[in-house]
Amino acid sequence: MAKIIENVQTKYTSAFDDSLLVWAEAFLNDRKARGAAEGTIYFYSKKLKLFIGYCEAIAVDRISQITPTMIRQYLLFLETTGHNPGGRHAAFRALRAFLNWYDDEVEPSFWSNPIGKVRAPKVPTDPLEPVSFENVASMVKTCEKGTFTGDRDAALLLCLLDTGARANELLDVDLDDINQARGDILIRQGKGSKPRQVYLGKYSRRALRKYLKHRDDNNSALWVSDPRYGSERLKYDGLRAVLRRRASEAKVVEPSPHDFRRAFALSMLRNGTDLYTLAKLMGHEGITVLQRYLKQTYQDTEAAHRRAGPVDNSNIFGLG
Repeated sequence: MAKIIENVQTKYTSAFDDSLLVWAEAFLNDRKARGAAEGTIYFYSKKLKLFIGYCEAIAVDRISQITPTMIRQYLLFLETTGHNPGGRHAAFRALRAFLNWYDDEVEPSFWSNPIGKVRAPKVPTDPLEPVSFENVASMVKTCEKGTFTGDRDAALLLCLLDTGARANELLDVDLDDINQARGDILIRQGKGSKPRQVYLGKYSRRALRKYLKHRDDNNSALWVSDPRYGSERLKYDGLRAVLRRRASEAKVVEPSPHDFRRAFALSMLRNGTDLYTLAKLMGHEGITVLQRYLKQTYQDTEAAHRRAGPVDNSNIFGLG
């Protein structure tokens, strides 16, 4: 009986093209057809490319060859090659989404989805440290005033910090999406394809106006490359290059775009914003992720009490 089943499986897989490359492309096309944000497509594309590269190295090119053991070995490979827990979890999420989609799309009779037997990598519950305001200020000071690149980079740094927007959300903003007078910015396609408004304070609005005075092109994008290179919409890699260059010139540790989002969240909480309002500003469906930042604000209130607690700072109680 086992031999009969094996023969049937062999016949099935040989007649059906379960090429990993073919179905990965089909998965990305499905996400695009569903209206997934450009940043989401980029995320899946990048993570699946990483997995496919690993598969090629071990001579795996068909989905039917993927096993739970292989997926676990892939996660171990990511760990040994320097991917942090968050990066490994992101790679796992992308692979899980792809394999679950393939399972629903194809419903292969002689294939059992291996992802269900693999546990997701653990991610630390404590939030990573945000970029410090001092470092951002140092980076802004390296931006030469009155030049296109200098004024653009200064505005970009301040807008990243002031809006709390995801990097790709901010890069996707068009000129028509901003109200310079009020400082409103429409994020047309946030996570889950949901629009929302983010806001700029007066200093960020001023920096943005200085940058926009340099704009003399027909590009609809808010953030563009230097006119000497065609005024193309600034992409994620271009943003990373800006952060890398400004951090190097300021002699500070290079922050990631998401470090600005963390700084926004923590600052808003420290300044009294409630979790539900902050979740709306950041484009979260719930408050679960944001609750991790409360631990840091609790540390602030504890330190404040130790400095200024009424009993310890009074001499009239005669305690000691």
